[in-house]
Amino acid sequence: MKTGLTAAAAALLLLAQPAHSQETKVALGLSGWTGFAPLTLAKEAGIFKKHGLDVSLRKVPQKDRHLALASGDIQCAATTVETWVVWNAAGVATKQLFQLDKSYGADGMVVRNDIARISDLKGKTIAASAPGTAPYFTMAWFLKKNGLSVKDVKVVNMEPNPAAQAFVAGQSGIDAALTYEPYLSLVRDKPEAGRIIATTLDYPMIMDTVGCTPKFIQDNPKAVKALADSYFETLDYIAANKDKAYEIMGADVKQSGEQFGKSAAFLRWQGREENRKFFSGELQAFTREAADLLLEAGIIKSIPNLDAIIDDTFVK
Repeated sequence: MKTGLTAAAAALLLLAQPAHSQETKVALGLSGWTGFAPLTLAKEAGIFKKHGLDVSLRKVPQKDRHLALASGDIQCAATTVETWVVWNAAGVATKQLFQLDKSYGADGMVVRNDIARISDLKGKTIAASAPGTAPYFTMAWFLKKNGLSVKDVKVVNMEPNPAAQAFVAGQSGIDAALTYEPYLSLVRDKPEAGRIIATTLDYPMIMDTVGCTPKFIQDNPKAVKALADSYFETLDYIAANKDKAYEIMGADVKQSGEQFGKSAAFLRWQGREENRKFFSGELQAFTREAADLLLEAGIIKSIPNLDAIIDDTFVK
């Protein structure tokens, strides 16, 4: 009897003591891109916490995100598939772990109304982010598919939001710009400023993934699995609570829930089954084509080991 009382007292004592968090800390770099919004929702809705993660989401420009990884300021990041090629080619070892989204018109090129086709941009000025970013790669891809290269145009480096704002404002000297949602909708709403000449509906080539450094993956395999599982659970949360989810995700980019929903209509978040299919050949094939273009455009000096930048363990 004494033993039983002692055990009960010990149990009560444990319950009375504050819980000590066993959550794994991880800093993840991203931008305000609509496709990344479920990561914000996973944090705000407590889904990361539920899976034992203490996630810090850091807004880091894409052109600097690999530097943050290299310094250890962040351990993981969200970015486009081809960007992992650029980072690894620059000596920043990283591996893609799961897919977030595919763009269905959420990334695009806007042009002044007097430009009839992309090939008319030869000798013109295009606003786009720096080499090694998704907008710059999108520009290179669109130009190549229309018989031009980045050498045929003048590029002014501007991030997606400023590029869209400058274009809509009619800034002198900018004939075209590369941007993405929610900023692309600024041009949709201002037809007098110009028009969207091409998007990823015309050229499907923007796909986003989450990846981490090899050291973080090796040291924290359970946390990495929890990161992927949290994302897939967040998609279920969106399906069950769309209005609330859109309000939370929209607030992060200063949009109403309704506005966010309109932006989100131009992409598709990818669930576990879509991920399994993507990591079973589609990702590898696209990565090879992207690497060739990156080399041709002078964005990378050599193609890294493409197999080493993909880890499909956590989507199976």
